[in-house]
Amino acid sequence: MNIILQSTITCPYCGYSKVETMPTDTCQYFYECTNCGKLLKPKPGDCCVFCSYGSVKCPPLQEQESKGQKGCSCCG
Repeated sequence: MNIILQSTITCPYCGYSKVETMPTDTCQYFYECTNCGKLLKPKPGDCCVFCSYGSVKCPPLQEQESKGQKGCSCCG
């Protein structure tokens, strides 16, 4: 499986969307919307902002799911 490194993250406050490159070795817990300036945090149960607000889950979670495992490799 190829790991997807780009995700379109959409701000739940203003609806602004932007394509971002995700880190490959860690989860990104905070993200500041470049349009409205709100600081996004993951929803309960998600490991990072890309899993909550992105079009693609984070690379560590993609890797675990490709192995048939649950949970994020960098978060437990």
